[in-house]
Amino acid sequence: MQDITAADRIAIHETIALHGHVADDRDWDHWGELYTDDLVLDLEDFGLGTINGLAALQKLARDSQDDPSQPLGHHVTNIVVGAQDGDRVRARSKGLGVNADGTTGTVVYEDTLRREPQGWRICHRKIRVRRASVQA
Repeated sequence: MQDITAADRIAIHETIALHGHVADDRDWDHWGELYTDDLVLDLEDFGLGTINGLAALQKLARDSQDDPSQPLGHHVTNIVVGAQDGDRVRARSKGLGVNADGTTGTVVYEDTLRREPQGWRICHRKIRVRRASVQA
């Protein structure tokens, strides 16, 4: 394990933050600026299983882009980057979604990023939905 450089840390923050812009602009062709071609995206908490590969994510995004339950605004915050391990680094962040009806939701992103020739890209992401505890 090695400390990550300030330049790499900024690049990783930028990559993670790009998610909200690409999602809100419905600019699915730019997912490649954020994710690797061999992405593994765990959407179990949404009941969607695991998505394997960038092309599968782009298809899912296009197929669901007109779903009115999709948030209008995706905001990423509280990005914490761990130590570098070879060409990989782990990061954790929080996401806030703002829906058309004014409701909001929150998630935790657990990411593994890999240094690619074009820069840092997310190769594995698990999205954990945060829900209020139900007490009987």
